[in-house]
Amino acid sequence: MVTSAYRTIAGCSLLALAVAGCGDDLPSSSGGSTGTASTGSTGSDPGTTAAVDDTGDTTDGGGSSDGGSPLDPEELEWPTLDCDPIAADYCAFPFPSNVFTVADANTPTGRRLQIPVDIFTNGDNEPWSYSDGFSPSSAVMVFLEGATETGFPTHLDIGASLADDSPIVLIDAETGEHIAHWSELDFSGMDPERRSIFIRPATRLPAGRRYIVALRNVVDAAGEPLPASPAFAALRDGTEYPDDDSIEARRELYGDIFYRLADAGVARADLQIAWDFHTGSDESITGQVLQMRDEVFADLGDEGFPPYTIDIAETDWNEGITYRIEGTMEVPLYLVDPAPNASRINRDADGTPTVNGTMEVPFWMIIPESAMTEPAPLMQHGHGLLGSGSQIEGSHFREIATTYNYAVFGVDWIGMAGIDQLFIAATVTEGNTEGLAHMTDRMQQGALNQLLAMRVARYGLANDPLLMGLIDADQRYYYGISQGGILGGVYMATTTEVERGVLDVLGQPYNTLLTRSVDFDPFFDLMRVRFPDPVDLAYVLGVLQILWDRAEPAGYSHRIRDPLPGTMAHEVLMTAALGDHQVTTLGAHHMARSVGAVHLDSGLREIWGFETATGSHEGSALVEYDFGLPEDPVCNLPQTACDDPHGDLRRLPSARQQIDEFLRTGVITNHCPDGVCSFPDLGQCGRGEQTPDVCN
Repeated sequence: MVTSAYRTIAGCSLLALAVAGCGDDLPSSSGGSTGTASTGSTGSDPGTTAAVDDTGDTTDGGGSSDGGSPLDPEELEWPTLDCDPIAADYCAFPFPSNVFTVADANTPTGRRLQIPVDIFTNGDNEPWSYSDGFSPSSAVMVFLEGATETGFPTHLDIGASLADDSPIVLIDAETGEHIAHWSELDFSGMDPERRSIFIRPATRLPAGRRYIVALRNVVDAAGEPLPASPAFAALRDGTEYPDDDSIEARRELYGDIFYRLADAGVARADLQIAWDFHTGSDESITGQVLQMRDEVFADLGDEGFPPYTIDIAETDWNEGITYRIEGTMEVPLYLVDPAPNASRINRDADGTPTVNGTMEVPFWMIIPESAMTEPAPLMQHGHGLLGSGSQIEGSHFREIATTYNYAVFGVDWIGMAGIDQLFIAATVTEGNTEGLAHMTDRMQQGALNQLLAMRVARYGLANDPLLMGLIDADQRYYYGISQGGILGGVYMATTTEVERGVLDVLGQPYNTLLTRSVDFDPFFDLMRVRFPDPVDLAYVLGVLQILWDRAEPAGYSHRIRDPLPGTMAHEVLMTAALGDHQVTTLGAHHMARSVGAVHLDSGLREIWGFETATGSHEGSALVEYDFGLPEDPVCNLPQTACDDPHGDLRRLPSARQQIDEFLRTGVITNHCPDGVCSFPDLGQCGRGEQTPDVCN
């Protein structure tokens, strides 16, 4: 059994004992770091503390009645830590935090991550060292022993996070703007005494910016405010804290934090804990996929495509289908090896992704008989969780092809395809957190393969002698379901071939989706063997989001409308099923807000933070469908009541009509009977069936 390396005993972290110690007779828990977050000097005197008045406000002559003063961003400076004493109960928290970064003048943000990795199998920070800031979408996390959710702004009342009395505050450090969010305790663990606090931004935070987090008036079960840790109280009150020299090293930084919080209406004396962090830059998050795409496409030329072969061409496979095609394309390989367990990105001496030969990628295509009369537009399919491009052969896509005349094709999204399942399970069982970088690196190669598949279809298959005249390559669309709807956010932000795409039962980020999905229960069972402390597991999922950002829509979806370099603007139809057991609609809301989509009214409910359109809309939109399920659990656990509607939405005639119209015209119309997209009979709920009471 593993004991958390970040638990504290008698005020002294086990990690601090291991790497630095605590108490007057031991070295400081600052870890002896020589790195700072900027090249500027604060000129602070570590031996000086500010005077404190009776309210706990400093009187150091700062620009605020709460004390402190603002710093120029170039003057911000802090120690790099392995263990932060301001979080007495778990010192890898709060997370993300700037104390887990080092200065690096070669990155867009001027910093690079150096996160605590003591609980990882190999203690390897390398997968994260390519990041110049933290995830703009992940939960912000802290653990306060005994905390309750009293007064927390929930996902049912996101607007409450902007109220003057919200116990949890998230602000943009530069502007002082309060950031809408919702907060919750982590109910996914087995120990009710070890529930982290998750602070989830309502939309993706802008890249490369500094944010400040503050908690005040968080209470225990008796309604009593929780005390600040001794280390944070020393920062807040200007008192001495001789046990850890990282406190003295942050006096001036916290003067800036307290000043900015005061300007945002948050009193210093009320604080239980506060800290700051920077989000990563778009260049750091999306740069690898864009580099691969741009290099390969430049080599191919304007109408070039990778070499391919048609291995199977069946003509009598299924009613209504003229051809069922299986083939293989040869694409540049940016991985060390194409095998799942050896699939880190191949880098040169400078760390730049570099081509390492080629890999063979299977593809599948079905062409309807109607294409003999009118050439069929290309529809690229994004497959479901740990699935395959061959899923186009299922009944749903056969019906889409034959009813609406589409040539449907797909490839595996490696990293999250069927071929990866055993590797992922083994890696999770071992608790090899760093090893999951093989998965996220493969997902980036998978994104490149998807982009190249459309090139093969557009310029290769459409002009192949076997298929000549059957494909209309001037019409090209994307349609992803489930995981394909999720990863379709990456595709639609990076494609240079497709303007419109459908993302069905979608969501982001994985950090929000996983604990609310029945699909991941088996993986969590495996992870809990290695990480029995729920706070450890919350930390692991938080740091993994940084890697996922490079390959999932949380890193890309905001650029669907605001194009990435060398990329055109795109439009997406996002469809979600209320009560989905596999992909929570909270993830769909997060992605749709990040895209800047409107909410097309489907006669069901209002959604916070959206402009609502009625009838029809041109541009990106989110549309919800109801299947008669009860309300989802309020906490971060899956919906399990009734039948799962996850696969029902795509089979609705009104949804299919909506998809076809949008792809061909760009118009999204509510085609539901009387404008109400409610189909309760499909949910198969028993009389009076309710969501299990799992949030206690």
